[in-house]
Amino acid sequence: MNATLSSPQVNAQQRAERQAQVVQALQAVLPAHALLWHSEDVTPYECDGLTAYRQRPLVVALPETEAQVQAVLKTCHALGVPVVPRGAGTGLSGGAMPLAQGVTLSLAKFNQILKIDPTSRTAVVQAGVRNLAISEAAAPYGMYYAPDPSSQIACTIGGNVAENSGGVHCLKYGLTVHNVLKVRGYTIEGEPVEFGSDALDAAGYDLLSVFIGSEGMLAVTMEVTVRLVPKPQLARCIMASFDDMRKAGDAVAAVIAAGIIPAGLEMMDKPMTAAVEDFVHAGYDLNAEAILLCESDGTPEEVEEEIGRMSDVLRAAGATALAVSRDEAERLRFWSGRKNAFPASGRLAPDYMCMDSTIPRRRLADILLAIQQMEKKYGLRCANVFHAGDGNLHPLILFDANDPDQLHRCELFGADILETSVAMGGTVTGEHGVGVEKLNSMCVQFSREENEQMLGLKRAFDPQSLLNPGKVIPTHNRCAEYGKMLVRGGQISHPDLPRF
Repeated sequence: MNATLSSPQVNAQQRAERQAQVVQALQAVLPAHALLWHSEDVTPYECDGLTAYRQRPLVVALPETEAQVQAVLKTCHALGVPVVPRGAGTGLSGGAMPLAQGVTLSLAKFNQILKIDPTSRTAVVQAGVRNLAISEAAAPYGMYYAPDPSSQIACTIGGNVAENSGGVHCLKYGLTVHNVLKVRGYTIEGEPVEFGSDALDAAGYDLLSVFIGSEGMLAVTMEVTVRLVPKPQLARCIMASFDDMRKAGDAVAAVIAAGIIPAGLEMMDKPMTAAVEDFVHAGYDLNAEAILLCESDGTPEEVEEEIGRMSDVLRAAGATALAVSRDEAERLRFWSGRKNAFPASGRLAPDYMCMDSTIPRRRLADILLAIQQMEKKYGLRCANVFHAGDGNLHPLILFDANDPDQLHRCELFGADILETSVAMGGTVTGEHGVGVEKLNSMCVQFSREENEQMLGLKRAFDPQSLLNPGKVIPTHNRCAEYGKMLVRGGQISHPDLPRF
């Protein structure tokens, strides 16, 4: 990552002229209150959850009907104006960061739950519906929507589809891609498209899986049909303490090797544990080098048997202490710390950058020890929380974005984590997406030919590259420039990886 590789500044006069043209065209298809372009009005849209990078959009469109969405897309396509779809703006990779010469298309007003079908165990919702709102609406039927990212109180289902979001229960119940049956939306040309079906399978290629996680580059999501699952009769959580990071990492692998698939299996290191305990008072062991949260759900008999098996595995792996939730209130208290890891980290420094790589479970301890060395190398602190069950890391690098040197070191620190993850057999992203944050790291993981294949898929949906352009897939020139930068800075630490 490197902020100096961002797009060039747009001439102020050119911007003003383009803005006037776009506003005039969109005023013909949107009511006055649904169009923003004055500086003070568009500033709230200048970034998503990746606040280190900001750009004011040319125009913000806030349509209220699908016909208006379609009209905005057709108008922008005719003018050759890029469009960046935006949900709640909680994304952490800059996927919704605006373009200086583009339109930000907000779907916030599409927030209706259209149908709950307890017989088929599905819900049909608009793109702007909050993740948690689906479970709240399904609760009277004894069901819920399983993917539960930490931002579920605010993030929207359209954004979840764009990033293929997960959550603390994704180990047992899967990511967004495993819990969505159908998506309906529009291409940049305003053409209606539908991926998947109401049945268990759809004819032809599995374009639904292609679309989920495509980060708004292929089409604009309008409506999503999700799977609902029955609420378990009982859920209990083990909090296990470890005096050594490697023991905790090995315990995660041991649980899975024992044939146990917990409902949730999360890990936090000592700095993160201290941060969240001070924030929410969840009852965490502050002397532990790492803690694991292992949850079991199902019938009371199933939970009792699984909790016993997991406890035995954790003790054998070296746990120094085990606490099992005695009731629902205590279970929620155990999880409250994990769910509040990000806001708790926000109290430790002016800014943090949350990374999102994935590694094989057996390498958890290795990556944590590597990150500890990186803290010394870059002179910055890092608190760690993991979806340990599926090897999805969320290191939070603490820094001050007002200090250009700290921002630069943070970028290098993050790139090092991602590159090391790839070298360990992992990937540069698990659930937060690539956006603008990991563009350079895509140069590390994928060859020029592989990136070109991905660009070819985008062109099949968006030949002019107008829908969320400049995100996710790096150009060959960008990769070449990034490679030169790393060579100049002596940053290349894994010479066996693909090289630009």
